[in-house]
Order: sequence, then C-alpha cells, then structure tokens
Amino acid sequence: MHAILAEGPNKLTWREISDVVPHPGEVLIKVSAAGVNRADLLQAAGKYPPPPGASDIIGLEVSGTIAGLGDGVEAWSVGQPVCALLAGGGYAEYVAVPAGQVMPIPDTVDLHHAAGLPEVSCTVWSNLVMTAHLAPGELVLIHGGASGVGTHAIQVARALGARVAVTAGSPTKLELCAELGAEITIAYRDEDFVERVRAEGGADVILDIMGASYLDRNIDALAPDGRIVVIGMQGGVKGELNLGKLIAKRAAVIGTALRGRPVSGPGGKSEIAAAVVDNVWPLIADGQVRPVIGAEFPIQQAQAAHELLASGDVSGKVLLRVRD
Repeated sequence: MHAILAEGPNKLTWREISDVVPHPGEVLIKVSAAGVNRADLLQAAGKYPPPPGASDIIGLEVSGTIAGLGDGVEAWSVGQPVCALLAGGGYAEYVAVPAGQVMPIPDTVDLHHAAGLPEVSCTVWSNLVMTAHLAPGELVLIHGGASGVGTHAIQVARALGARVAVTAGSPTKLELCAELGAEITIAYRDEDFVERVRAEGGADVILDIMGASYLDRNIDALAPDGRIVVIGMQGGVKGELNLGKLIAKRAAVIGTALRGRPVSGPGGKSEIAAAVVDNVWPLIADGQVRPVIGAEFPIQQAQAAHELLASGDVSGKVLLRVRD
C-alpha cells in the first residue's frame, strides 16, 4: 500500500510501504479520504510525536469502507461505509483502528466529506458537553469560529440551545460564522472580545485554541462560574494565571486533548465516539449540523494542503482524497 511519509517539515511524499493488518479488536479501513488537522502540521514538523503504540504515519481521521476485521470484532462488516477517529495512520490507502473508534456515516453526508467529521465532532462533544457541561441558554465563546472545530462547535452549541459568540480574522469568516448560527461575531484584530462578551454578561463557556496568549483575557471575559476549556496552544504554552480573578468568579480552566486518551474506559475515545453517534449524528440527519468543507486535495498534494491550513486562508475542514 501507499502512504504519505514526512521526510522533513516541508516534504511530504507519497510512497509505497508495508501493508497494514488489523490486530485483535481492530477494523481495517480502505481509506477514501482523510481529514487534515493542525496536529498533522505539528507532527510533520517533528513537534508532535504520536502516542506510544500508534502509527507514525500522519492522519487523525478518515472515511472509507471496511476491508477487514481483526479477531473479536463483531459489530462491523466488510464493505460497510464508515468514518473513524485515529491516533495516527490516516494519510494512507489503508488504516487499522480500534473498533470502538469506528462510526457509521450519517445518511446525509457524502463518503469523502465524512472524513471531516470524526475529529471535530469528538472534540466538540467531549469538550463542550462532557467536560464543560454547556447548558441551554448559556453563552459560549468560540475562538477561531471559522476553523473546522469552530464551524462544528457553532452548530452543535446552537442545536443544544446555547447562545454563541465567536472570534475570527476576516469579514468573510465572520459571515460564515453568522450563517452557521453565531449571534455575536467579533473581529479579533480590530475589536476587544473581552469588552464585547462582557456586554452580554460574560461567557459561561470558552472554547480556546490559543492557550497562553489569551489566558488572562479569557478569565476577564468569563461570567461567574464560567469554564475555560483549552484545546490548543497556538498562542504559546506558558502564561500567567491570576488566581484572584479565577477564585472571585468561581471559575475553572481545563486543559484537554483527544489524541492521547485511552481507547476504552471512562473518558476514552470509544466512549466519546459512541456519544457522538448517539447525540451528534441525529443533529446531522435532521439538518441542524453539517460538515463545512473548505478545500479538498488529492492525497499526493498533502504538502499543499498543509500549507493552506497553515496560512489561515481557509474556513472549515481541509480534506485529502485518497480514492475517487
């Protein structure tokens, strides 16, 4: 089979490698498309190694059809169209994945476009609902609202009855966020998101991709009993935390990651995937949530896809097509 190999931060090459075989409890997927994530860019640059035991091939999500079953797998059948959350291995013709991380494809979603669902849906549901316990009527501030995670989070939050505020960097991106359901859109280069959110009573939940550079301002933007969930560190890893502000608001700052979670058990990837199928897939089926695809590339052009995502000149998900 063929896969993308990272031969340097700016050299992703489509090469022949040994075939993948499913271990007990795993499903072998014939990949149709793979999603591109910022974690992939970091891994290609040598800054984000895969968890122990995971494939060193880049790629955290795919869609395709089941090509084989490992021992003990009974819930799936060969030929079934699926999408899957991975710890690695997605930029390839085939990938083996624990059966609990495999999900059916919603009826309303194209096979290729389904590759853009696993990471965003599992990230959003696990953080907004399972971690932050976002409730109807609460205000959630989503930084990077036009990103893959952001566009999905807007729709899920609205479907849950929450109010949505977003930050984004251009009028076009802010317009997309508004179309998806954001009622407060903030141009972060020109406006103070703290001031805008405080005028609404503060944010009950903040979904943050920036990390250190936004830490103090995020606390300022919180409502009493607010929760900040940090899922990215684009603004750095070390910040100063004013505990006085945090305590005065009875607030929480929570850091989470998806890739390194265990396969099974409480809070594991299988539990999250099952919750997504039970709760998010029905929202997709009835049209309340849809995948937002910003660009698609042939898998051989993975380097160009990485460069586009790194540039910030794309909204929604970037996909790599492995098969037509």
